[in-house]
Order: sequence, then structure tokens, then C-alpha cells
Amino acid sequence: MITFSTNFGEIEIELNRAKAPVSARNFLQYCQDGFYDGTIFHRVIDGFMIQGGGFTPDMQEKTTRDPITNEANRGLKNVIGSIAMARTEAPHSATAQFFINLDNNDFLDHTATTNLGWGYAVFGQVSAGMEVVNAIAKAKTTSQREHDDVPCEPIIIQKVTVQL
Repeated sequence: MITFSTNFGEIEIELNRAKAPVSARNFLQYCQDGFYDGTIFHRVIDGFMIQGGGFTPDMQEKTTRDPITNEANRGLKNVIGSIAMARTEAPHSATAQFFINLDNNDFLDHTATTNLGWGYAVFGQVSAGMEVVNAIAKAKTTSQREHDDVPCEPIIIQKVTVQL
């Protein structure tokens, strides 16, 4: 279990290492390295998702390891409470950023091995603290440093604890 202690409360994540071994291992390594400590949820869209794992409270992007292989074709779905790898338009570009789905976002699921069809790799599920996720989703947002949907007040991942 992985626990995010945020300034909104705690969120517990269970990884699915069987169906998304590369993504789960990548995320776990960032957690164990303390990479997420002091980062923010920098993109919040109520009814869609909350995204974090890449920026400091002053919107400085953190340096990451190399991108990983997209595992969206392994059968896990972008359903409420699932956690998935964020990426650019390139299918195999995910590094450290992740998002938690606030709705059943099936349009993010894998449909084909094309740039448009690859989808976003789910690698776990919120096991406790969905009320915290939903509270974060209600945060007032603005545009900042060429980014939209940024919470007006920083939503900080203060500490990540890993219990295997």
C-alpha cells in the first residue's frame, strides 16, 4: 500500500503489479525515492481527473527518469478511483506524472496500437481516501505558467509512505 499524505488528507493506493508490472514498478520507485514528496496536484478537472507527480508548488517541473512502455493494452480500465500514468501525445512517454480518475473515463482506455488508440495505462486503485480525492476535485482552479486547471491554492503531496 502507498499512502499520499496531502494537505487535504490521506489517499491510499493499491498497485496492480500483475497486470501493469512496468507502470507499478516505475511508480513505486518514484515513491520510494521520495520524488513525490513536496509535489502538487497541478491539474484538477472536477468530473474527470486530478493529476500530479511532476511539479513543485511554484510550478517548476521536476526532472524525471526515462519514459516507460505504455501498458494500457493489459486490460485495466480508467474507472472511478483508478490511478493511471499521464503522458504526452506520444504513447510511450509516461515518466512520473499520474492521474486519479473521478469518473469512468472509457475514452482513455486502449483501443488500438496507434497514437490515438493506445490509451492511458492504469496501474492501481484508490483503496481509501476517495473522499479526499473528491475534495481535491472541488478546488477552485486558474491558469498558471501556460497550464490550465491549476488549483488556486497548492494541493501538496507532503509525504509518500510505502508499506509492502
